[in-house]
Amino acid sequence: MATAKSGDTVAVNYTGKLDDGTVFDTSSGREPLEFKIGSGQVIPGFEEAVIGMSPGETKTASLAPEQAYGARHEELVITLGRDQVPEGMPITVGQRLSLRSPDNRELPVVVTEVAEDSITLDANHPLAGKTLHFDIELVAIR
Repeated sequence: MATAKSGDTVAVNYTGKLDDGTVFDTSSGREPLEFKIGSGQVIPGFEEAVIGMSPGETKTASLAPEQAYGARHEELVITLGRDQVPEGMPITVGQRLSLRSPDNRELPVVVTEVAEDSITLDANHPLAGKTLHFDIELVAIR
């Protein structure tokens, strides 16, 4: 039976959970996720987990932060004065915003704290620094 290898396009069903069992993403109720192994379309550890699987096979894989979204970096948490936010713009904790980097790249951030004179923004990926657990089913190799 064929097994998934680098260069193959695969279709997988999956559920991703955190250490406490919280589901952060799933293909349940959707079409299987399709990606080409080795193309960088999914996190490295997820690709590695699928390599060697056969259609119909299931497995559970635990990915350290280095295999997923990397370590959390405190230098990516920044505090801005309220005077740096357009006047009258409503800001709430959990709100997603975009900043422009000095080289004009878009930088997605999440508001983590709102004070009278400042707001705190976090540019880390929401899953950075976390171990991720995936239940994976290889549906097909195309």
